Amino acid sequence: MGNAAIGCEADQELPDAIDLTHHLNVLSRSRHPSPLKDIIKFMGYDGMISLAGGLPHPSLFPIHDASFTVSDPGGSDSQSTIKLDNKGASSQLLSAFLQYGNCTGNGELRKWCLDFTRKIHKPAYKDYEIILHPGNTNAWSKVVGLLCEKGDYILCESYTYPSSQALWIPNGNLAAPIAMDEEGILDTALEEALATWEHVHPGTKRPHVLYLVSVGSNPTGVTMGTERRCRIYDICVKYDIIIVEDDPYYFIQYPDLSSTAESEPYRLLPNDDFVSSLVPSFLRFDRQGRVIRLESFSKTLAPGLRLGYFVANPRFTERLLRATEVETQDPSGLSQAVVLALLERWTTDGYVSWLQSLRLEYQRRRDCMVAAIRDNLDLVPASEFPDLRAQGLVAAVRAAEGSARIPVFSFVTPTGGMFIWTKFYFSQNPQYQALKRQGAESDPEQAFASMLWAQFAEELVLLTPGSYYHPWQGPDKTSTSARGADPDTSHFRLTFAMTTKEDMELGIKRLAGVIQKSWGAV
Repeated sequence: MGNAAIGCEADQELPDAIDLTHHLNVLSRSRHPSPLKDIIKFMGYDGMISLAGGLPHPSLFPIHDASFTVSDPGGSDSQSTIKLDNKGASSQLLSAFLQYGNCTGNGELRKWCLDFTRKIHKPAYKDYEIILHPGNTNAWSKVVGLLCEKGDYILCESYTYPSSQALWIPNGNLAAPIAMDEEGILDTALEEALATWEHVHPGTKRPHVLYLVSVGSNPTGVTMGTERRCRIYDICVKYDIIIVEDDPYYFIQYPDLSSTAESEPYRLLPNDDFVSSLVPSFLRFDRQGRVIRLESFSKTLAPGLRLGYFVANPRFTERLLRATEVETQDPSGLSQAVVLALLERWTTDGYVSWLQSLRLEYQRRRDCMVAAIRDNLDLVPASEFPDLRAQGLVAAVRAAEGSARIPVFSFVTPTGGMFIWTKFYFSQNPQYQALKRQGAESDPEQAFASMLWAQFAEELVLLTPGSYYHPWQGPDKTSTSARGADPDTSHFRLTFAMTTKEDMELGIKRLAGVIQKSWGAV
């Protein structure tokens, strides 16, 4: 592959990726190398005098050095300063990061990402490669441009990330949502969808791409366990499916709330124990090279860096590179310089320590939000309301002192990510009952959810409407009934990532106040 990517040469006993080029779409097959990028490699030859490339001379860059202060990765209050300049090895010069590149990204940073992938994820085949990208949203765009033809169905979770859909909808693609539980998509539901595809969708090509946020799923917050991943991967081998693992929350995994004693302090583990506690990524099971992993520094360092990387087999990385050459070129050189300098200062061990501290902080925030819900509403196990067929916990109110509880919403305590996904039950809400009796709304559930969202906003608490996460199955499947969703229900997403403890508690108090008023509670 030459310049195309940084590849793995270790673990020689592992198999090479199998040939999966039949999954490439017409657009990807038609791409040719950019001649302007192809010539850059010759500029690095000793003694070469280039009269070819239109590269600005580094002496004309107005930025000569830069410095930034970084935290101690172990969680102490100490800080250190890193300086970037034009001294030292040529590959580390600030001017090299400010110059045009060959679209794979800085070689040292790619090597760091490769070594990190080998240590943490341990892919089950040996010739995987790394190329950098400007964030997972752009990376997913490139994958759709690699694999999906116009009109293709894309397998996904029953509630999925909105930006991923906003990308594929103009391409004429449709979602094939797979039912979920507290571990993500069900292997039985995936098997049934694929086995019966021709019968249920006669004359339509069976999907060959599965898009997943399998850790801390956005919006549901659930994380897929090891055994489920094994079964999902085997099904994808059986039906020749490419798995796109969009995994920005991988290191933000939590234990179940019930397994963490409230009196037990949050504590750091030895780094190896922390890594061992994480569910393995799909790379761990990928013996054929059918997983395209989208890695991102957005949630672990900062989203404004716009930097991440693909892990994929060589045939896919070569085609992804062809797209990168003409669509985005390299990610920001300054971002690459900052991240590489930071990771080299911290070392891999320091970065893992940072990730573990980050995980614990978000775990505290998750627990704080659940506690705030419990302080403001009756929070009970879902088993106390068997008719709801709910999972996890149910938040309820009472219409009068001594009366039975009225279920308002349920949620599964997140085991990863930044969100609590609530399912609201409207059947016992007087305002909803009146709206439904009027019969003026074709989708009363969505109409009332919009009204309720506005009431929350008026009380200065902002939630994300659940409708944003409905998989796009076409214009005729947008209403609650057409989608086959449970009647008299809707969803809202809450995040515990951004607010302080005080604001979070105030926000939940305001949320509970709107609920109590709307449901006619005391």
